[in-house]
Order: sequence, then C-alpha cells, then structure tokens
Amino acid sequence: MSKRGQNEGSIYKRQDGRWAASLNLGYKNGKRHRKHFYGWTRKEVQDKLTEALRAHQQGLIIPDERQTVGQFLTCWLADTAKPSVRPLTYETYEAIVRRHIEPEVGRITLSKLTPQDVQRLLNNKLESGLSPRRVRHIHSVLRNALGQAHRWGMVARNVATLVSPPSVKRSEIQPFSPEQARAFLQATKGDRLEALYSVALAVGLRRGEALGLRWQDVDLERGTLTVNKSLQRIGSKLTLVEPKTAGSRRTIVLPEVALTALKAHRARQNEERLKMGPLWQENKLVFTTTVGTPLEAGNVARRNFKKLLRSADLPDIRFHDLRHTAATLLLAQGIHPRVVMEILGHSQISLTMNTYSHVLPTLQHEAASKMDAILND
Repeated sequence: MSKRGQNEGSIYKRQDGRWAASLNLGYKNGKRHRKHFYGWTRKEVQDKLTEALRAHQQGLIIPDERQTVGQFLTCWLADTAKPSVRPLTYETYEAIVRRHIEPEVGRITLSKLTPQDVQRLLNNKLESGLSPRRVRHIHSVLRNALGQAHRWGMVARNVATLVSPPSVKRSEIQPFSPEQARAFLQATKGDRLEALYSVALAVGLRRGEALGLRWQDVDLERGTLTVNKSLQRIGSKLTLVEPKTAGSRRTIVLPEVALTALKAHRARQNEERLKMGPLWQENKLVFTTTVGTPLEAGNVARRNFKKLLRSADLPDIRFHDLRHTAATLLLAQGIHPRVVMEILGHSQISLTMNTYSHVLPTLQHEAASKMDAILND
C-alpha cells in the first residue's frame, strides 16, 4: 500500500515488503516537514516511531536514520566545536576528523556505530605508526563529538566511552638544576632575546604566553606582568588568542632577574625601532624580530634556544622545560603549591601536584626534619 493517504503516525506495509510510518513535525521554511521510518517488521517501525514522538515532545533532535558519522562530524565541527574552542584547537579537531576519523568510520550510519567500530579505528591508527598519545587524542575528539550527539538524543549511547584508548607513558620532565639554570642565564647575556629566556625561566610562562606579551601587559615600575594573550599560528598567520584557560589569565610579580632583563630589553628594542625607521612594523609586542614582527615559536625553540644550550654545554632540553624548571625550583624552595599553581596558571592545584610529584618526596623529608626540630628537646 502506498503511504499517500495514510494518517500521520500510522503504520503501513509498503509494496516492497517493508513497514513504514511518517510523523508530521510541522512546517520548516514554509514547507511541511515529515520524518519517515522504515523497517522489516511492524514492531521495528513502531519502536522507532515511539522514540521519535517522545523526542519531539521533549524538544530533542529526532535522529536521522540515514545520517552518517561523517555528516554528523561535519555539522559538529561547524556548529559546536568552532564557536566554543580556541582557533588552534578547532584546527586540530578538524584535521583529526578529516585525516583519521572520517576515512575509517565516516560512512557508517551514526545510529549504527558500535564500540567495535571505534576499537577498530584506534587499533588501525596504532598499527599505522601513530603514537599512543596521538591515538588518545583521536579517541578524545570522537568521544566529545558523540557525547554531543548523545545529549541531543541522536544516539542511544556514546559508544566511544565504552572503548579504552591506549595508555601513554608520561614524558619525563627534564628541568635544569639550580646550577644549570644559572649557567643558562649566563649564556643568554647579551643575546637580543635574553629577557625572553629570563621571563620563561623565572616565572614559567608558556612559550605562546611569552611571545604574546605586549608592553601594555608589563608594568616595569611595579615589577609585574599580566598574561592576557597567547601567540599562536592560526592557518598561515601568527595571531594573538585568548589564554589556554581562565586560570591562565593572571598577574605575576617578577623576580629582579627578569625585571632587570626586561628593562634592558625595552631599551634595546627602542634602539632597533629607531634604526629600522619606516621598515619597523609596530605590533606593541615585547618580543619581536628585528623589524618588529611577531616571533615564530618554532624558530625560537629550535634555533636560538638550542644554540644557547650548546654554547653553555647544557642538556638538550625543550623550551617548555624552562617552565618545568621554574616550577621545580619554586617547590624545592618550599613555596606553597597553590602559589606555584597561580604563577604557572594551572586550572587546578591537582594538576600542579601531579605534574611535579617528583619534587614532593624531598619536601616531605624537609617537613619531617622541621617537625623533629620543633618536637625534640
């Protein structure tokens, strides 16, 4: 029997042997909007119709039986991810979906995606040579997207939560010792980016935070700096973006070593501005190239920084390990972890404690010794 003439919501058998039903959802763009359901048994169609009616009454999105994982992810990226995350994070999500998720499971109907499909995706990526950390990130993006689909009522469950991603060995932190830190600062003397390294080492700024500093964020009289922006490459352009988290936006009191370096840096930069004249491109950034343009983070970390390490015969650490050095040295001096958390811009103190747990045993020994000094006669 044809569906023409059937009452809305009634179930009927088609000429091809399948059962079908339609649900009137009102009008959309001036046209009547219907949702159709099909199945090989009357009960199958009845169950689909009942679920759709319930979702419609609750104001939820009615699942489209034909929508694929790839189609949903395209909508999720545009409508959910892009407005809510930082531009660089969105670029990462989009690349993961396009390169890794969609080729593997993009053609599968969203409502029929299974935990086995997700597990197969992760296994294939590991076998292709991707690192466990990268595969965990792929899993995280898919889990977040399917979580939104579940909240919208588009899937009965988030199948990605039923799959465990590969374990990742925590990277070993390689901070400088106090002696190495002093040797590094000595090696930076006279370098045009001396102040950058002094700030990164003394207060543990992230690389993007340091390169995104503007002179309006630095108070040389009060001896403070405020983290308001971070410099990141978005597409082909270096762009100032919001800090990583709400806790990342912070004001820090500068140690004298960093304050002195910043004062000298400002004088040096003024000389460069006068020397370049009309060729200078004003960006109001603290750390720039010799013509005033933003510094490329990769060039700073891979070239200038590595050159300084070699000149001082120091371990080949990452630029980010200057941040770890700052935190380790602060904790080793007995500075309260909450103060260290605020200086680093961590969102939670547990992040500080877990990241720098290797320092805690030494502090506990010191605490025990101090307690003995108080309680022993």
